[in-house]
Amino acid sequence: MAQQHLDPTDPTAEAVTGDALAGYLRAQATEFLRALRLRRETGGNGAGAGARGHAATGSAQASVDAARALRRSARRISGSLHTFRPLLDPDWSEEMRPELAWLSGTLGLEHAYEARLDRLLLALHRLSGSTAFPAQTVTAAAAAPVDVTAGGRAAATAGGGDTATAVTAGGRAAGAAPVPLKAAPGTGGPAGRTAAPERGNLTVGAAKAGALLERQLTLARTRAHSTALQALGSSRFHAVADKVAVLASEVPLTPTAPGTDLRPLAAAAQERLTDAVAALPLVTAGHPYNAEALVHGLSPEPSPHPQDGPWHQVRLLLRLHRYAREVLHGGEAHADVRLLTSGQALNRHRDASEAAAAAAQAARTPRITPATAYALGVLHADQRHEVEAARFAFQQAWQRQTVDAP
Repeated sequence: MAQQHLDPTDPTAEAVTGDALAGYLRAQATEFLRALRLRRETGGNGAGAGARGHAATGSAQASVDAARALRRSARRISGSLHTFRPLLDPDWSEEMRPELAWLSGTLGLEHAYEARLDRLLLALHRLSGSTAFPAQTVTAAAAAPVDVTAGGRAAATAGGGDTATAVTAGGRAAGAAPVPLKAAPGTGGPAGRTAAPERGNLTVGAAKAGALLERQLTLARTRAHSTALQALGSSRFHAVADKVAVLASEVPLTPTAPGTDLRPLAAAAQERLTDAVAALPLVTAGHPYNAEALVHGLSPEPSPHPQDGPWHQVRLLLRLHRYAREVLHGGEAHADVRLLTSGQALNRHRDASEAAAAAAQAARTPRITPATAYALGVLHADQRHEVEAARFAFQQAWQRQTVDAP
């Protein structure tokens, strides 16, 4: 497999030393402090628990952007400390990395739950094939039946493939009729063909499944919002912010780091990535149906899916490799299309995997009706198909050869 488009090193290129690492860390620390100041100026409450599904405006949007920038700079600082740790003070580095990981993870939970809920409700609507998704507050006797197509289940592509529709919190609560979705191009049928009842019904189970997911994930999102606010006001966060403020002016490099070439350490990060990709079951990812993945997800065992772990690890290693490239090339780092498309596929893989797990967890809720359990099972299978599609997309992107310019 050709690797010329992934190389962070070039024997003929000029050496990149620890001074470049110091400059990169200072720049990221400055971005962190700038985002923190913006968040404080905008109140720091984000969109809030009651505003989900509506476009945040003004200071609320600015606060959301500030939290995103905090996470972005925290990830880059933490990733650089990991890749180039031999050039940094070991005690400081080992103390700083887990704190930055804690901060990034805490700030990302609320958005993750919100995006997961939107993804699952949109998938339920797509699978139903109805012109109006049933209101989740409607009782079983009053809810209209909803049909699901075999084609809709089969046409789970990496990008979703469906016509976009706005699904707002108000629309879900008040029974607003979103724009009908159409079947995506792919195994489900020709492009543009509207979903039609061919096999089975979701009936009222789709509405009840949506209501159950809404309750569970909204509660989780609200708790994550509160946790993030508490974290940002804690002494632990202030200690991290103080250390980042010091980093913005003084990087604790080792005495030999300023003259040490960074390229071997960046190459090691690339090698870890390529080794992890080589261990992935890319042949299995080339098949459109992975029965083992579906069987495990429908079992009563609530543990994480065993097939997903290596893919999540590759996603993290790909991120570290990208950050190492940023350190080497600075603002002149050219976008590698292969890395970009591979990363997007792995992000879709993560999102679909977590959505499938949420559907399976909801299906384990005690005393739900068989129709609700059936709808959640169909939803889980749909998301596991999305996982397989994302793996196939990653395989195609990763193995794509780069044509050298003449």
